[in-house]
Amino acid sequence: MTPRATPAALGYRMPAEWALHARCWMAWPCRASMWGERLGAARTAYAEVARAIARFEPVTMIARPDDAEAARQALGADVPLLALPLDDSWARDIGPTFLTHPTRGLAGVAWRFNAWGGKYVDYAEDAQLARRLLAQLDLPCFEAPFVLEGGAIHVDGEGTALVTEQCLLNPNRNPGMRRAEIEILLRAWLGVDTIIWLGQGLVDDETDGHVDNLACFVRPGVVMALGEHDPQDANFAALTDNHARLRAATDARGRSLEVIRVNQPAPRVIDGRRLALSYINFYRANGGVVAPCFDDPRDEEARATLAAAFPDLTIASVLAFDILHGGGGIHCITQQQPV
Repeated sequence: MTPRATPAALGYRMPAEWALHARCWMAWPCRASMWGERLGAARTAYAEVARAIARFEPVTMIARPDDAEAARQALGADVPLLALPLDDSWARDIGPTFLTHPTRGLAGVAWRFNAWGGKYVDYAEDAQLARRLLAQLDLPCFEAPFVLEGGAIHVDGEGTALVTEQCLLNPNRNPGMRRAEIEILLRAWLGVDTIIWLGQGLVDDETDGHVDNLACFVRPGVVMALGEHDPQDANFAALTDNHARLRAATDARGRSLEVIRVNQPAPRVIDGRRLALSYINFYRANGGVVAPCFDDPRDEEARATLAAAFPDLTIASVLAFDILHGGGGIHCITQQQPV
């Protein structure tokens, strides 16, 4: 079913990621042209993330029909599979963004998907995944009239959204669309009132600055944001500017934001490209946080920051290099379905 009115007009909104989850969705790595010889390592890493999340909540892995048996063997009995066509494996961006309604229950948004501004030419199956999954779940599907990815938005569940100029104002997404127009659409499709704009994302980030590498709400009024102390680092200026914007912002309830800083790991360059390494790119599950680590001296500092920010949650660290080779992190490969 595809409702004609926008979600907000019907009373739907995107809940915060700490709202209770019914399930986590993931998608099995399959784009051989991108992963190359690292495909096997990526699948092992995805399986490790899935099993880590399964300690806290149900997880279902979507896989190409031809890959289903191999995925089942890698994942084990705790992670069921759903066979659907795929081009890639970034569930945050190609899956639906789930919405809730106080009486009507659950629905989802199928954003228009253009492979991160045309980074790939074969994405027809991924562009249909959100619709197909919502149909499988027998949930209403709101088909958005504009390009967006799930990793480009983050909300506090109380009317505030975080986004970046680099991504949402990029002409490779919605050419000709201005900030004011995008804000109108975000309010109508996420059920938010206030949009907080960060600026630039990480160097060599294939997503053109997805916010889930930069900042996220820990709870209403509190944001965790990636930082860098070294002025010589290529990300220093962007991360410093983003912190300044957050400290100057107020949320939909009129609160100034408390900003928790977590410093980025040391640069890693693979095949001439700096990996977009970020401790912010974690998955918040029911009762736990599945967080990336990078065999870096700052790993322990980041883990301690997460533990202090989430004192009631278990922090489960997963080495994320083999995921980052594909262009994203743990948050990028997961999508929560709220209760």
